Amino acid sequence: MKTTKYFETNQSLFTDTDEELKGKQTNSSQQSSNPLADRMRPRSLDEFIGQEKAVGQGTMLKRLIEKDELRSLIFWGPSGTGKTTLAEIIARNTKSLFIHFSAVAASIKEVRSVMEDAAKYYRTTNRRTVLFIDEIHRFNRAQQDAFLPYVENGTIILIGATTENPSFEVNSALLSRSRVIVLQSLFSNEVVAILKRALSNKERGLGEMLLEVEDEQLQLIAAYASGDARVALNTLEMAAISQEVNQQGKRQITTEVIKDALQRAILRYDKTGEEHFNLISAFIKSIRNSDANASLYWLARMLEAGEDPRYVARRLVHHASEDIGLADPFALNQAVAAMQALEFIGLPEAKLALAQATIYLALAPKSNSVIMAYMAAAKDALETEQESVPLHLRNAPTSLMKGLGHNKDYQYAHDFEGARAENMQCLPSNLQGRTYYIPSKYGWEKDKK
Repeated sequence: MKTTKYFETNQSLFTDTDEELKGKQTNSSQQSSNPLADRMRPRSLDEFIGQEKAVGQGTMLKRLIEKDELRSLIFWGPSGTGKTTLAEIIARNTKSLFIHFSAVAASIKEVRSVMEDAAKYYRTTNRRTVLFIDEIHRFNRAQQDAFLPYVENGTIILIGATTENPSFEVNSALLSRSRVIVLQSLFSNEVVAILKRALSNKERGLGEMLLEVEDEQLQLIAAYASGDARVALNTLEMAAISQEVNQQGKRQITTEVIKDALQRAILRYDKTGEEHFNLISAFIKSIRNSDANASLYWLARMLEAGEDPRYVARRLVHHASEDIGLADPFALNQAVAAMQALEFIGLPEAKLALAQATIYLALAPKSNSVIMAYMAAAKDALETEQESVPLHLRNAPTSLMKGLGHNKDYQYAHDFEGARAENMQCLPSNLQGRTYYIPSKYGWEKDKK
């Protein structure tokens, strides 16, 4: 029979017998004072809702858990998508020692102590330790390095959970020895299914409260939660306990009650994290694709979630040159004007200036001729022999410089038809004939061919 051990980081692995340790386990789902999201945490894969691609029927992870043949894993996904739940399901299904380690409060001394205890346990029992590290991205490089030798020699099986991109937050050596499992935000129907389970469960959920909730209200909670099951369950619980029992002995949950419980939609955003880069990427690519509606939506997602508006303004200015350029020379004016308006009047009023610039840039004709021209010129500047500036293009403020031929044979452009001296060489000799700027066929540039 499988026995799961669950330890806090400040406990020795050898102070109690297996049975004593088993008796000390805290089954949080039986604690009525715990939040609903904690009480309703699935105890098995059969109870787990969502993440079919990661842990559904026939997936690698499901087979590993069921057969207790785990390898080191990194669970990467937004909050409330099941990372800790999967770790606890693993804890109930493994014959290995299971330790839950929080990266928020742990020190390097504690890390090394746990690793030493795990090594001793392996030598003594020939059984490995499954080490679950919540928020592994909070560990610095030195702390992560402490795990590496034990992962390599098989002493521990590392399971890390992170909301941040492991490519940036987890040591490459540790990452290469782990399988990354990507968890996505839950779909609305999955969140609704989780809420209905909580409403019907009398042991761990809200079944005994006799709540009256329509599917419309559950859909509203799911939309507000943005794929976060924890937020959805906590919102439902808040709405439930705030209501008095009516004459029929029931508690009615209305749309107004739910909105009061949540106050506002949960906008998932981290100004320094993965979602920050995802949203700005969607914003710029929507403008580039001339989709004004999508561009406005991503702008609103960022601003309403608290993104620095100066960052958005800087990206608009950059985009005006990179993807519009001379197809519409006024695009840069619009972007710079929005940036200046932001500094002058601030938020929330400047949201409209940013929106105006966004719409203008989205609807403007597109050209990447400016960036392509500069990149081609930069390539030659870096990779070809740097010849001296031709003498006729140099100034000659002194008689010595005139005597050396500076400015000799210079042709003043305004003395020629069209204000251009056709026969004057302006590039170095080794780059004669180079063409960097190629006008596009759109907007203002189409006549410059």
